[in-house]
Amino acid sequence: MYKYFPTNYVWNLSVNLAIEMGARMGEIEEMCAPLLDAARAPDAEGTAAFRATWVKMADKLIDLASDDRAQGRMISAGDKLLRAANYMITAERLQGVGSTGRAALYAQMQDCFAQGLAHSHPQVKQVTIPYEGSFLSAIFVPAIGVSGPQPVLVQVNGLDSTKEMKFLVGLPAWLAKRGVASLIVDQPGTGDALRLRGMTARFDSEHWAARVVDWLETQSDVDPRRIGMEGVSLGGYYCPRAVAFEPRFACGVAWGANHDWRDVQKRRLEKEGDFPVPHYWAHVAWVWGAKDTADFIRIAENVHLDGILDRIRVPFLVTHGINDSQIPLKWAHATYDALINSPKRELKIFDERTGGTQHASFDNSINAGAYIADWVAEQLGGQTALKG
Repeated sequence: MYKYFPTNYVWNLSVNLAIEMGARMGEIEEMCAPLLDAARAPDAEGTAAFRATWVKMADKLIDLASDDRAQGRMISAGDKLLRAANYMITAERLQGVGSTGRAALYAQMQDCFAQGLAHSHPQVKQVTIPYEGSFLSAIFVPAIGVSGPQPVLVQVNGLDSTKEMKFLVGLPAWLAKRGVASLIVDQPGTGDALRLRGMTARFDSEHWAARVVDWLETQSDVDPRRIGMEGVSLGGYYCPRAVAFEPRFACGVAWGANHDWRDVQKRRLEKEGDFPVPHYWAHVAWVWGAKDTADFIRIAENVHLDGILDRIRVPFLVTHGINDSQIPLKWAHATYDALINSPKRELKIFDERTGGTQHASFDNSINAGAYIADWVAEQLGGQTALKG
């Protein structure tokens, strides 16, 4: 784990995530160097300072992209705009619930990201999936070199990630090269489902996952028999639960196991384990639609996989970082051990040799992501070697 701020895990997590999303080290240095004192400040003061330097860099990149566009250099403009979106995502996710300017920053990020996609990834489409009289937004990344209906891996967020983050980290590109398409979804409780439409999280993830599969089955370029699902971090709960109750999924992957999130919350109340975001208790109440921390703890009692995973009858991969300081390694073993009816279950622990030892491999995602992409390609009929 890259520790720019020796005393601030949450900020280091954010910097590592930004790097995994494609940040450049010179820009990281320019954004972080003024923040060493602020990293020790109280959350509200510190996150305001963090936002200021990271948004300043995003604004610079947007301005440089404008120069590129004026000269018709659209690929260069797109790359800069996506990097600007990365820095805005990173700043936005650290802000307190309802903090001044947070909504405007999120809207600017979405616009910047959309423009960046259009310039540098025109094959990638932003789509909407009907849900509960409204919709879920998603990103569809087609497979490369596939004729006819494609296999697809549905990818869902954790507690505080967004579809834009998951796209930028790279799993969709790694899958596309292996002949597998991606559908990255902002499910209830995450991304714009939460921020723009007020859709809070629900423990029965199969409720929204089924609607995602319904939509995929209407797409002529998707093979409905080869739809898998992956979830990162808290998605390591959402995904196994959804695959257990939605039999149309052909395989599942937990990128970071989250077998008993209710227990994790109890430990966090006792100051055990690292928090993923500042203002943690206000954040989780917002995500889950709770009145206060006590109400959230009541809701979290449902967020576990006990007595559920014997329903899974498709291949399932459980991964975990050996040094995960948010979710204990024992929960990866618990998920794996409960997959008694999966015809091909696998537990992969990322260690010092492989890298990706931290929570959901945020410290080094590429080897872990490649392992997941290879495994998914093998289950869904993709490829793990390029043909000459």
